[in-house]
Amino acid sequence: MTDNPLVLEELTVWSTPLFVTQMPDHEFLKEALLAAVYQQKSTQTTAIESQIAPKAKHALHESTLDFLELADANVTEVKRALEELILEVAASVNGNFWPEDMQAEAHIIESWYHVTQKGGYHDAHSHPNCSWCGIYYLEPGDAATAGKGGLNRFYDPRVNAEHYADPGTAYLGGHGVWDFTPTDGQVILFPSYLKHSALPYFGDNDRVVIAFNAIIEAY
Repeated sequence: MTDNPLVLEELTVWSTPLFVTQMPDHEFLKEALLAAVYQQKSTQTTAIESQIAPKAKHALHESTLDFLELADANVTEVKRALEELILEVAASVNGNFWPEDMQAEAHIIESWYHVTQKGGYHDAHSHPNCSWCGIYYLEPGDAATAGKGGLNRFYDPRVNAEHYADPGTAYLGGHGVWDFTPTDGQVILFPSYLKHSALPYFGDNDRVVIAFNAIIEAY
């Protein structure tokens, strides 16, 4: 009979990486970007210019899916900075899977703004046409104030995780959701398969975000 202690090796599989950072030069860029958002919003002929899932959105304005293509130096700088962040994230999580000599670039293929007013929300959804998604909180409004809503909710992708609960499943979180409270200038990046929503917002000030979808190309 052996006296050797039992050795357990923990294997973490199917984890979901999310990344949060602060937009470089946000304080310098914010007012110019807000001006670009509101200028384009003033020309909208319908609240959901993208025409994508309008019934899933309420009390918000959404641009067409090319906002970061505007011929504006500040918008161009934001796109460049976001693509750098996306590439850094993709390289970090894929480092063990990319060939050593591989070069890659991140390309934002779709981008749009949301200007959300009191009572506004966006139902749960995911983005199937890209590898990474992100939200830049240009002006979170009153979302950081308790009771004002406007949080982004992310949904557990482990579809059976809530089938049974006892003390042995406490590590799962118990609710199947993770609520993210945005602050001014934050950027959150997440894989495109992750379902998310914008919870009802009850602030008096507009909640303004720039959202984007990106792909990674290798050469």
